[in-house]
Order: sequence, then C-alpha cells, then structure tokens
Amino acid sequence: MLIRIGYDIELTLTAPTALIYLLRVHPSRERDLQGPEALCVRPGLLATEYFDAFGNRCGRIQVPPSVSAVRLTNQAIVHDSGLPDAVHCDAYQHAPEELPTEVLQFLLPSRYCEVDSELLGFAWAQFGGSPMGWGRVQAICDFVNQRIRFDYNQARSNRSALQGFHEQTGVCRDFAHLGVTLCRCMNIPARYVTGYLGDIGIAPVRYPMDFSAWFEVYLGGAWHTFDARHNTPRIGRVVMARGRDAGDVPITMTFGPNALTRFEVTTEQVL
Repeated sequence: MLIRIGYDIELTLTAPTALIYLLRVHPSRERDLQGPEALCVRPGLLATEYFDAFGNRCGRIQVPPSVSAVRLTNQAIVHDSGLPDAVHCDAYQHAPEELPTEVLQFLLPSRYCEVDSELLGFAWAQFGGSPMGWGRVQAICDFVNQRIRFDYNQARSNRSALQGFHEQTGVCRDFAHLGVTLCRCMNIPARYVTGYLGDIGIAPVRYPMDFSAWFEVYLGGAWHTFDARHNTPRIGRVVMARGRDAGDVPITMTFGPNALTRFEVTTEQVL
C-alpha cells in the first residue's frame, strides 16, 4: 500500500524568534519513503535539522525581524504494509525491576501525565483486578474510550490527563495522555506518539484531516501500539515523533507570540 502524506501550515509572528518543528517522518519509517520528503519553508529561511533526546528528527528555523509569517509545506509517499495494528494478547507485563534502564523514564510523571495524582489510587482501584499485561492495557483503553467524548470544539493545548479525566471531553491527544498516565500508574511503561492516521479501511469521517496521537506500551520486551480514541486496530499509521507526552513532541514551537493561520493535513491511500 502507498500513502500520500503532507501538510500546509502557516504561522504569523510578531517578533524575531526561533521556530522548532517536529514534522518529519520518524527515522524508524524513513526506509518506507518512496522518495525524499519535499519539505519547503517560505520565505526561503535556512532550516537546521537535529535529533532530540528521544531520537526524533527536529528542525530549527531562525526567524528574522523582517519576516512576519512562516509557511511550512511537505509532501511524500510512504509504503505501508496495509495491515492493521498488531495484536499480541500474550504480551506479558514486566516487573519494574526487570525493565531496561532506558524504559524507566516512561513510568515517571511528566508535564501532561500526572502519575503522582489522584489517578494513581483510581487506577489501582479500577484496574488492579484486571489481567496483567495486554489485557490490562486494553481495559485501560476501553475505560478511556468511554470516559472521554471526542469534540474538536473542546480542543485545548494545555489540558493534562487529570483535567481530561475530570472534564471528560477532548481530542486524540487527551485520549492518549489519559491512557499513558493510567498505564504508568499501573507500572506499565507508556509513551506518547504523534503522526499521520488517515481514514484508511474505515468509512470517511466528518472531521477535517489532522495529525493524530496515540500511545505505545512496553510489554514482553517490545513496544506495542494502542489507541484509546479509536480503540480498534487501524491501518496506515505513520509515526512522526515519540516522547513522554505532547510537551516533548510539539508539531511546531515558537518562543514568542504567534497565530496559526493555515493548517491542512493530507493522509490518503493512493495505491
């Protein structure tokens, strides 16, 4: 299967600043690209690329005083297996002392995932009797899927997992943050993922295309995909970035006042 991905994003700025973006295909999927990504920055500003602490490919642009708007466009074709997310019901849960050192950070509280909150006690009361491993993570996804009502009009960039738990509304990042937090509360390492997920293999939805967020958990010595919003295996995920939560993997970040004036995302099967 071939999937066309891309975006057209424009930010208006009121002062010179650095602009950081995490808008490249993740290195783990670069081999699936059918040609180089056609990333373009307008006006013609130099973009410096680097890898962050989580292995994501990032870009940095120095925006001078003379520039009041920056437009980022990209398009690429990605090969995908066409298979839905893998299900490994026998994937077992590690005891914390058995976990690799590099995985331990995904048990800790982070900016939007308050493990050290009332969610800790709730998680053990709600999921302590569920089967350990895959079954426990699925029970968490079932709960989050029912707890939060998806509503684009209720999107908020600073909503945390605890706030989402109480407000019971949000978008895909809110489902992911609550799922990540409840897994960590149960000593299951979990990390936040952002990327492309089109309407492939399902009936078209009424919402405009957007980037998506889901999460991965460490079970049985490997990372596995879970999606509390859709709560069913999906086809055609293309990862852009992974981190502890959305604070680690912003689509764009500027260090000063800005406004999003254009935002279009493409994810569609072409073959």
